[in-house]
Amino acid sequence: MKAGQKLWTRDELIVAVNLYCKLPFGKLHASNPNIIDLAKLLGRTANAVAYKLVNFASLDPSLRARGIKGAANVSKLDKEVWKEFYRNWDKLPFESEVLKAKWEGRSIDQSIENQSEFSEPLLERLGLTREQLVKARVNQHFFRKMILASYNNTCCITGLNIPELLVASHIIPWAKDENNRMNPRNGLALNPLHDKAFELGFIAITADYRVAVSPMLKKKDPLDNLLWKYQGMAIKMPTRFLPDPSFLALHYEERFRR
Repeated sequence: MKAGQKLWTRDELIVAVNLYCKLPFGKLHASNPNIIDLAKLLGRTANAVAYKLVNFASLDPSLRARGIKGAANVSKLDKEVWKEFYRNWDKLPFESEVLKAKWEGRSIDQSIENQSEFSEPLLERLGLTREQLVKARVNQHFFRKMILASYNNTCCITGLNIPELLVASHIIPWAKDENNRMNPRNGLALNPLHDKAFELGFIAITADYRVAVSPMLKKKDPLDNLLWKYQGMAIKMPTRFLPDPSFLALHYEERFRR
């Protein structure tokens, strides 16, 4: 370590992993406003934060599988924190959001106001306490940012690239599998129409990442152009967090209308 540099702490690193998950791979550079903001929060340079995110890229199995390498100088603590985060999607995203909110001098409630994909009445119907409700909303906001970043803010079926018109869709429904609610390999970036069609089983994505359209929709104008034309097409693949084929197979088996 160079003279004058300070060691990174675990808390700083989990907040850095949080940001890594929310940024497309091609935007891990010091001029990114999100990186500049985190650098100010941590009292570090934007270059130092950007370099740390690239360190995490070197540990990301989804990037290594594509032959993409990050920085080579990864610390022992970098590896430990990455592994902790990657193995605890149900805990670490929320912990990192709470830390970041605290350092910014605001409550965790303020960080997700009007940003959750799930309405408060829906969450309340699921029998959540106020504390559980806040955590669910925070996690949903994080999940959305992470999935959209993985797909470069692009619908994986249609190619629509307007973030405001995209949904972070769960392959295995949020209410059905608590263990995989935050697992990024349980996510797809879809536009609202195809998200709803996927939820209802009118479309599916096969384990080899191709679109399957229910035969029930064949020759139902105007669904030909909206849904049926994508039959058999390969989806646009994410840069990170490839959808788990077993999740896709389960959705196909249990929900797809054949």
